[in-house]
Amino acid sequence: MVAVVVEMNSVKSREAEISVHNQAYEVGESSVSDASDEVAEAKVQPNAKRARLQKELTFQDLYENQELFDEDDDEDGDWDPSQLQKCLEVIKWLCKNCTVDNINDDVCCRICGEHKDSKILSLGHFASPFAPDEDLNEIRPTIKGLRDIDPLESAANSSTAIGFDERMLLHAEVEMKPHPHPERPDRLRAIAASLARAGIFPGRCCSIPAREITQEELMMVHSSEHIESVEVTSKLMSSYFTSDTYANEHSACAARLAAGLCADLASAIVSGRAKNGFALVRPPGHHAGVKDVMGFCLHNNAAVAALAAQAAGAKKVLILDWDVHHGNGTQEIFEQNNSVLYISLHRHEGGAFYPGTGGAHEVGYMGAEGFCVNIPWSRGGVGDNDYIFAFQHVVLPIASEFAPDFTIISAGFDAARGDPLGGCDITPSGYAQMTHMLNALSGGKMLVILEGGYNLRSISSSATAVIKVLLGDSHVCELENSFPSKSGLQTVFEVLDIQNNFWPSLKPIFMNVMSLWKMYCLAKKSKPTKKRRRVIPPMWWRWGRRSFLFHMLNGHLRVKSK
Repeated sequence: MVAVVVEMNSVKSREAEISVHNQAYEVGESSVSDASDEVAEAKVQPNAKRARLQKELTFQDLYENQELFDEDDDEDGDWDPSQLQKCLEVIKWLCKNCTVDNINDDVCCRICGEHKDSKILSLGHFASPFAPDEDLNEIRPTIKGLRDIDPLESAANSSTAIGFDERMLLHAEVEMKPHPHPERPDRLRAIAASLARAGIFPGRCCSIPAREITQEELMMVHSSEHIESVEVTSKLMSSYFTSDTYANEHSACAARLAAGLCADLASAIVSGRAKNGFALVRPPGHHAGVKDVMGFCLHNNAAVAALAAQAAGAKKVLILDWDVHHGNGTQEIFEQNNSVLYISLHRHEGGAFYPGTGGAHEVGYMGAEGFCVNIPWSRGGVGDNDYIFAFQHVVLPIASEFAPDFTIISAGFDAARGDPLGGCDITPSGYAQMTHMLNALSGGKMLVILEGGYNLRSISSSATAVIKVLLGDSHVCELENSFPSKSGLQTVFEVLDIQNNFWPSLKPIFMNVMSLWKMYCLAKKSKPTKKRRRVIPPMWWRWGRRSFLFHMLNGHLRVKSK
């Protein structure tokens, strides 16, 4: 029964949901349901229709409808072998950094500028984006061996713990498509290479042994149907929950490892065996709800970590989600729980940006009103100033009043500059400053969990900057001008107007931001505008040529004397 559910999920591709998510990520093929309609049509259409379908159908459709394409060899008599050479001439190379396709003549990516032969997978963000690195030695960390280190002994040598296991790299899309899936194993490879090159991990950070989360622990977050639908994928070479959420035979194990690492990191930090931690895990989790698998996410790692922290003694947990997409799964799990405060900063654009949830009016319910705080940006391109302003006026005041015992950051780096899906403009310095601002909460007991982020250079440099803050050796500089954009100021004002009803500490801040907004609006209205000089056309232009000639010949024109 569960296998049927997974197979049906691969067919019902959530077209309304994915139409928004595919603004930046186009998979280049039709959905299976649309393809099946065209298969029926092709049975009565001529060969031209069938030839077009061969290009558009998935491998599964071709396998199930072989009779459409079993034609006699005589029909291929007009095939010209020279066409093969033309096809080879337009073969494209894919950028290692952002997966964008480029023509062979280009040396650097047309989108991100990364060199065709970049060594970003072995050197991380230290690799030159413009040319292959000849003078730098490649570093390939053997992190697998660190799993045997005793966590108690490691914590004594370092205050920051890292959760990682190479088996999570086996989670990958099997089906070959024209465009690689953005959530790919190279994301972890690039971050690990950057940390190794910087001497952070292996080196200054300790690791914890990886373990797979138990079904009993997952049942505290997800429904049994959800867990079974993920587990059944281990029996399938390739499967899809939605058109953009894939699985292979290793995906269920990778998801269990990711959730298990997050749970153990949270327990170690709350119990004092580590000061803070970074979960270098995949697949991500914040879109996974009680019973839904979506948005590249299988199990909700942040939710598992929050409950593990509470089991270890933390009464109140803060989850701060700065992924560019709203963590609809995390909100669904805790929207009736007033012991977990969920704050999310994300692109929303009136519900037009994936997944469409996370409006400012979504505040929680059933006694947990105000414990869901959404800061929904109304446009793309949001940068450091808007985020820092929101932190100063919304995030920190509410979090301080909540007084958490443990802090979790759902750290998606897809709002970083250059990300192909996020379209925002946060720098590594911006991420470092936000981490520094949150570090004062809950006595520094903080766990950062990797979520999204699909530009390898952006996520590796941003993750490195965040971990340096956790280690305490990164000097965070205050932004010279943290005044937000007009849309950013308006968003913060609207959020304060709603959350002001639940958090008393926001009242003076709300009045201050309201005055700023009024001053901004008045400044726009009172801005002096240059008066346009009225151009008076000559008399002959107003009369027309014939009238002017008539008056001139009959002496009706009068010339003013000076």
